[in-house]
Amino acid sequence: MNDKVKKIKADLQHFCGTEMFFKIPLIGTCFTDGLQYLAKEAECYWLITDASVIAKSLSKRSSFITIDFKRLSEKERLEKQCEAIINYSDGNDKIFETHRYNVTDFPLDELRLFFVDNTLMLPSEY
Repeated sequence: MNDKVKKIKADLQHFCGTEMFFKIPLIGTCFTDGLQYLAKEAECYWLITDASVIAKSLSKRSSFITIDFKRLSEKERLEKQCEAIINYSDGNDKIFETHRYNVTDFPLDELRLFFVDNTLMLPSEY
């Protein structure tokens, strides 16, 4: 694990609640301070946008959506023919959708997000 990843993981632990909401204009969803920090440090606005669009489309099925990013092991990559997946679920192991990413530059191996009331957030900000 490189120093940048260690720093991002350590810094994400400090976000509890949010002081400010940021809005994605085209889709009207919001995200929190913690995700703004993550987007800047990890250069992953694509992740926030993708997760927001998909979670919003699933919000009629559940008012609470979990978004789980996972970078696959070498064995899993060969099996699934992709580098990473994101599972969208109700938080109780009922997976609504799985999206595959052939290539990703996201630095973390795993990340969980929540989508509630049209807002994407870190679990510690819930």
